[in-house]
Amino acid sequence: MASSLFALIDDIATVLDDVALLSKVAAKKTAGVLGDDLALNAQQVSGVKADRELPVVWAVAKGSFINKAILVPAALAISAFAPWAVTPLLMVGGAFLCYEGFEKLAHKFLHSAHEQAAHHEELLTALADPAVDFLAVEKDKIKGAVRTDFILSAEIIAITLGTVQASPFITQVAVLSGIAILMTVGVYGLVAGIVKLDDGGLYLSQREGTGAWPGLQRGLGSGILQAAPWLMKALSVAGTAAMFLVGGGILTHGITPLHHLIEQLAEKAGGLLAPVVPLLMDAVVGVITGALVLVAVSLLKKSGRQKVLLSIK
Repeated sequence: MASSLFALIDDIATVLDDVALLSKVAAKKTAGVLGDDLALNAQQVSGVKADRELPVVWAVAKGSFINKAILVPAALAISAFAPWAVTPLLMVGGAFLCYEGFEKLAHKFLHSAHEQAAHHEELLTALADPAVDFLAVEKDKIKGAVRTDFILSAEIIAITLGTVQASPFITQVAVLSGIAILMTVGVYGLVAGIVKLDDGGLYLSQREGTGAWPGLQRGLGSGILQAAPWLMKALSVAGTAAMFLVGGGILTHGITPLHHLIEQLAEKAGGLLAPVVPLLMDAVVGVITGALVLVAVSLLKKSGRQKVLLSIK
């Protein structure tokens, strides 16, 4: 009896050890999507009234939990009944990441700074209009953010599924559920902090009093106010770069000959360049894939518009 109990405890400890190890690996692989998730969601909830930012973040976070409650069972079902579909789904997710990244770059370079400033001014004017229904604006922002979260969550779950595909079912359940909860709490906790960063900076910068401590608070507040826009830009840049690196990495690992070629190039480079070469190659593959998918999507949209016009005529 005692030996059976010790054997059970040992099995449980082994499973927990596997879960911890695989969760760590999955977290590293999905970290690339995390930067983009942070930047996108922080941008999505910006533009609402200051006292409504946290309720909007909470509403989006609840939508994110619902998304993952759908995606995790779907991923487990695919792993159980159609494991052959995991790699193709990963490849599609990788290509979509690359497309999103390249679309961001294309939008930045195809639209002038003047056009972007004019669009921003239109948004501010609309928000300043007393006739604007702020509840409707909030609902639209929440819907858009939840839709974006569904795509990014699907990518996170797909990458995690690829990590635990060969593991026992109970390990898959534990890792997928753990990553889903960790990423949701982590992302929206940080998003809440980011969107309220400027409010915290404003509060500190307006502290009254003389002496070193109040002066330090005012200086810190001013620094936060100056750094907040740069933080958003840095998150956006990091997120875009992560899209190419993660998406390109998924594609290069899925195409066996290309993966072997990159390994050979890394071996030839050697030394400090050995870990750099795969990253550069992943980025190159990501950029090229993103460009090709963007062209294909643009042609499909153009063809669809032409068909609509012909049907109207």
